[in-house]
Amino acid sequence: MVESGQLSVGVVKESAPGERRVALVPGSIARLTRRGLRVVVESGAGEGAHLPDDLYEQSGAHLGDAWAADVVLKVAPPTGDEVDRLHSGTVLIGFLAPLSNVDGIKALAAAGVTAFAVESVPRISRAQSMDALSSQSSVAGYRAVLLAAQRLTRFFPMLTTAAGTVPPAKVLVLGAGVAGLQALATAKRLGAQATGYDVRPEVAEQVRSVGAGWLDLGIEAVGEGGYARELDDDERAEQKRRLTESITGFDVVITTALVPGRRAPTLVTAEAVRGMPAGGVVVDLAGESGGNCELTEPGRDTVAHEVTICSPLNLPAEMPAHSSELYARNLTELLELLTDAEGRLAIDASDAIVAGACVTGLEGNEA
Repeated sequence: MVESGQLSVGVVKESAPGERRVALVPGSIARLTRRGLRVVVESGAGEGAHLPDDLYEQSGAHLGDAWAADVVLKVAPPTGDEVDRLHSGTVLIGFLAPLSNVDGIKALAAAGVTAFAVESVPRISRAQSMDALSSQSSVAGYRAVLLAAQRLTRFFPMLTTAAGTVPPAKVLVLGAGVAGLQALATAKRLGAQATGYDVRPEVAEQVRSVGAGWLDLGIEAVGEGGYARELDDDERAEQKRRLTESITGFDVVITTALVPGRRAPTLVTAEAVRGMPAGGVVVDLAGESGGNCELTEPGRDTVAHEVTICSPLNLPAEMPAHSSELYARNLTELLELLTDAEGRLAIDASDAIVAGACVTGLEGNEA
């Protein structure tokens, strides 16, 4: 944290394989500079999102050592070498995976970094504009349907041709969070017959609002913070049985079910895959947490029982232009919360958003 002078915000180049997003786009620079912040961009930081250095300079940013900035913005969690580049007192904001990346969080704490994990931003009305997990999940849900349509051996929409009528594809989305609702809406736009399922009965109306049907299995698991609670053993067994029966006949199954900090629940059994039509597709968005499908191999496309099972690990990175734009808006909002009108750091530990997102550096948040 600087004691005097202009507060600097660094935008670093991502090093994770396949990561094409960037934490800040040129369109966000003016808003920050008007607040008195100096934005420093590492050369090449925006290349993966087709944002060359000169666009950043034209927007008022400076090219330089972004790692030396007072506030460093990232997308993916920093590597060990990247943590070593941060200075004590630095504020780091990004996806930090605090529930699974325990060693990484400890390293940040040991380095004296005040770290904010964007996936830990609480799901309250005031924080919606800062909810990077939701913005990126929306991209993933959209992209998952395009992936399914590409792999499916049938049309998505109903087509009436001189050779006869082709019925629409039947798409089932498991999990009606942000990704699931976007997947349902996208499948519907592409002309498929879309159906949603979730253990939270209160989201049924949201599923119907995007034009999809609702699959009611009679199992409820309402949790906290907008998430489902973990099912007990009996509930889990009954859910598997009923889902296995219901999945038969669906051409596409897209899974999005996650329980924070725990292994993803297994919803699609091998038996369920066996019951799907030949040429069908499963897109498992929970691969990073073990997968919702029993046959998922995280990060790979496999074929079992003539059904293609896809487990992409970072779909938002495949749409870096809009993913980065949405993410930049989230970080800009969060930065404005962490600074005052004169562009100085003003971290209020009593603020629910600040306290929820901070994983190191505030009392009670150190690893």
